[in-house]
Amino acid sequence: LHMALVGIRDLSIIETPPPERLSIRTVVAPFEEKVVREAVERELARAGQVFFVHNRVQGMESIVRTLVEWLPQVCLGVAHGQMPERELARVMERFHSRELQMLVCTTIIEAGLDIPTANTILIHDAHKLGLAEMHQIRGRVGRSGHQAYAYLLLPGQGSASLTQEALQRLQSLQEFSELGAGFRIATRDLEIRGAGTLLGPSQSGHIEAVGFELYTQLMQRAVASLRGEQPPVQIEPELQLPIQARIPEDYVSDPHQRLALYRRVSRCEGDEELRILREELEDRYGALPQETDNLIHVMGLRNLLRVLGIRRLALQDGKLRVTFDPTTPVSPQRIVELIQSRRGAGMALLGEDTVELPLDAGLLDRPLAVAARDRLKQLFLDASMAA
Repeated sequence: LHMALVGIRDLSIIETPPPERLSIRTVVAPFEEKVVREAVERELARAGQVFFVHNRVQGMESIVRTLVEWLPQVCLGVAHGQMPERELARVMERFHSRELQMLVCTTIIEAGLDIPTANTILIHDAHKLGLAEMHQIRGRVGRSGHQAYAYLLLPGQGSASLTQEALQRLQSLQEFSELGAGFRIATRDLEIRGAGTLLGPSQSGHIEAVGFELYTQLMQRAVASLRGEQPPVQIEPELQLPIQARIPEDYVSDPHQRLALYRRVSRCEGDEELRILREELEDRYGALPQETDNLIHVMGLRNLLRVLGIRRLALQDGKLRVTFDPTTPVSPQRIVELIQSRRGAGMALLGEDTVELPLDAGLLDRPLAVAARDRLKQLFLDASMAA
């Protein structure tokens, strides 16, 4: 998915569900007798069948004893990957032929099963499973025109004991329960787990030490090298500003269009291109939401940072910290002169290449990216042009 999002691979999305399919109602609940009994009895009352997923073979016997105690009238079977092949096949045949009302199993069922009469699934210790895995398992029910239910069962203390990532996974599965939600779930999983290390075997984790922009830069250099070209050296500024800059789903709903727009924004190299893009967005989708307006302003700021040779811009304690690249066209003499002339105004040199400067009071009523851009243009742009 990550390779598709950055344009290395093609991406296709199947958005049309089979006829008469309904979205699966997803519930997060504690693992308690009342919850389990109500879910199972409701399904059996409409002559359906139930999956109960417990993904630890070691604890399977204990879970089965508990379920038998809670539901003595239910005919259940057990299926997991450590069973002899013939025994496992026999259990699955009995469930498929409806001799069994309930199947207690591991995630062995997550692929290849199509049992239209099974329309309730209970996933025990759901917080221990991955988001994509839970989505795949949830897809074992709802394979007919009947309303299906998925219960994500947690320990008695509920969500209070969960890690932040586990809580995000469960919330995502509840939020994205409509038909065709696979792409949105995969994207959220990418956001939660990360795309993996840049150079290495890990398939999860965020690229914190390298950065996505450097990744893109390396890809461009590699492509240029294969073509026998000498790639131009270009500064890729790092921005650390508290700004929400994105294209919301409720503004541009189609994921392909959003991805294409992100690519267009990233390729705009001047104010005129950004102005044209802004007008196109307003004409096609209506007035820009604040996050998208911020995105346009942030790209304009980034373009200015490249011109000025600034490799890092951060906001700290209400002041801008500007770190210059060695290749900056702004002369050291100009920087020293500015600091000496504005020392009383809070401008200071931090190290050899970093300048701290306050935002003028007259700029504070503007969006942060605009205020920062105007401040940098005011101080350094004329100097870089002269150089």
